Amino acid sequence: MFLLNVKASYDSAHFLRNYKGRCENLHGHHYVVEAGLAFDDVGEGGMAFDFTDAKRHLRAIANELDHQNINDLEPFTTLEPSAENQARWIFQQMQARLGAEVAEHLAYVRVWETPNQWAQYSLKPTW
Repeated sequence: MFLLNVKASYDSAHFLRNYKGRCENLHGHHYVVEAGLAFDDVGEGGMAFDFTDAKRHLRAIANELDHQNINDLEPFTTLEPSAENQARWIFQQMQARLGAEVAEHLAYVRVWETPNQWAQYSLKPTW
């Protein structure tokens, strides 16, 4: 099994509507997002998938969130913009951009809210 990982980042603000504490106030993060793709084998060129393509898609998604108040963006106008929900949304966006043939290889999306904490979304357990 080959696992490829690409990263991107975005600087955004958010607040949690259904939380009592500091995070109910508008605040910002330097988010780092990772996407992992799993393949059983490599192709003729010795690669399982082109890093360039994966990075292009992930960076495009990150750019949509960059320098935004995430609460103002769909679906986060009603959905809590937690790291968990961001990870699931980015996962779904990556699947759509990768197309059906490659989307099945998307293993996980991990959103780092700080250098010490992250939330991950996947369709199958990856731990």
